[in-house]
Formats: sequence, structure tokens, C-alpha cells
Amino acid sequence: MVQVNQGLRPKQSGKSPAKQPSLSQLRAFAAVAEHLHFRDAAAAIGMSQPALSGAVSTLEEALGVQLIERTTRKVLLSPAGERLAVRAGAVLEAVAALTEEAEAFRAPFTGVLRLGVIPTVAPYLLPTVLRLVHDRYPDLDLQVHEEQTSSLLEGLAAGRLDLLLLAVPLGMPGVTEIPLFDEDFVLVMEQDHWLGGRSDIPRDALRELPLLLLDEGHCLRDQALDICREAGRTRGAPVTTTAAGLSTLVQLVAGGLGVTLLPRTAVTVETGRNEALATGYFADPAPTRRVALAMRTGSARGGEFEEFAAALREAMKPLPVRVMDHPDGD
Repeated sequence: MVQVNQGLRPKQSGKSPAKQPSLSQLRAFAAVAEHLHFRDAAAAIGMSQPALSGAVSTLEEALGVQLIERTTRKVLLSPAGERLAVRAGAVLEAVAALTEEAEAFRAPFTGVLRLGVIPTVAPYLLPTVLRLVHDRYPDLDLQVHEEQTSSLLEGLAAGRLDLLLLAVPLGMPGVTEIPLFDEDFVLVMEQDHWLGGRSDIPRDALRELPLLLLDEGHCLRDQALDICREAGRTRGAPVTTTAAGLSTLVQLVAGGLGVTLLPRTAVTVETGRNEALATGYFADPAPTRRVALAMRTGSARGGEFEEFAAALREAMKPLPVRVMDHPDGD
């Protein structure tokens, strides 16, 4: 016999029990709670403004509480709305996790893969990535998003992106890095520069050179500055930041404004079409950067992404890089 704990029964009242809200109603309410603006909320979730307003009103009727205080000037959450917005967000996150886990049980390398790539990697590695996907994973719908590192990490955490291709280490909790390769930095300068063509440039040569760097926000800028600090470059040494991309940076070098550092994978693309440029290579150990895939720790597609990384390492062996033999080491 099954005994029912009488103390766990819901209290009876004269009111009808609240109706179950739908996911679309919860999404509409969560969007309004985030943006506090009906037009912005509707645009964020791809819903018309009247439909969104109606969904929130229906949710209020279903729950029997007022969630939104509407005025002519702004939208505010009621006390109940503030508390239930947290609950709605948790429900939507749980549903998203359920959907992701279900997708992982389907055949791997099918469906959508939203790949985020930093600008100093995208033009030089994407041809290899796209060729691999085309030849080996024809059922995979690869969607590429080129953004700076901070934006990519935000997109990964929010679930907007599935996998990242970028320079590491990141040192971000909740993010697992899958190393792919290391590559050297190359010094790019004018054709008649005294360091042009050398293969034994000492790092301390960077101490006084007029160095051109990318704008703030690019991880390559931070890596280049770290290299310069290791070489003993002082804060007073001239550093000119005027470029938003490597192509512009190289053109400034060709114009005589200074020298710059390029990752080895970018050298052929960025300098091969300009005879006014020369390159020089550093003496061992050369300054390097590491490129990796990054995913959410515990991702339901973790095994798939590890396999994808292994295939990428094999495909990248013809590139001027040192491919990692194992995910956790050199």
C-alpha cells in the first residue's frame, strides 16, 4: 500500500490553480525582464512587438500575478516579476541544456556547429577548416562568426556559440581548451631594413624598434606586448597603435612607419603580394603563440569536439606550425 504524506498535499483554496505557462511566454517575459523595453525585447528574440506583449499578458493571466508595470515612459518589473524572472531564466537554461544533450545523442557531426574565430586566425586557418568540414563532415552545418576574444567568450558562455578557435591560454573558468598547434612570430619590416632576411634575430632587437600593433581588444596585441616586455622593452619605447587588422598593419610597415610582428600562418598571405616588405626570423627559442579550440566545460558535444580537434591537427600539418601530438602536451 502506498501511503500519502498528508502534509505534502497542496493547500486548497477558493481560487483555480495557475495554468502552466508555455516556453514562448517565458521567453517573451525573460526578454522583457532583460531589456525593460518591449521593442528591444521583441527584436532580441525575433518576435513582433504585439505578439510579445500578448505573450507576457497571457503569462500574467496564467500565473495570476502582475509581472510588468507599464508606464508611458518605461517598463518596470513588479516585485513578483523580479522574483519570477529568475525562475523563468532557470527554466529556459534547463530546457536549452536538455535540447543540447538530446542533440548530442544523435549522429555526431550533423546539425549546426557555431564556430567562433578571432580575426588574427580566421583568414589563415579557415581555408583548412572549411576544406576539412566539406570533405570529412558533409552533414555538418558549419556557421562561422569572426569576433574578438572577449566577444567570443561571452557568446560561448551564453550558448550563442558552440566552439571557439583562438589563441590561448584563456584562464577562464568553465572553458576547456583543446590545443592544436604552436606557431612562431615573424618580424615584418621594409625591404631594405637591416634585419631583413635574417634567421637569427635576438629578442632584444625589439627593445628600440618602432613597433606597430593592433588596436586594443585584439589578443595578438597583448601577446606582442608580452614578447616586447620579455625582451626588455621599456614603457617609453615607441609603440604606435593605428591598425584594426593585420592587412592594414602590414601596409603601414610597407609605408615606412615601423615594423610589426605577425604569426607565421599569416606571413604568406599578408606579405607575399608586397615586394616592399621583408621578413626576419628570431633565434631559438622564438616567441610563439598557441592556437586551440575552446568549448564549455562538460559540453554534451565534448567527445565530438575532441575528435574534430584531432582531425584539425592532422589537416594542419602542412602549415608552418608545430602541431600538438597530444591534446594535453607538445
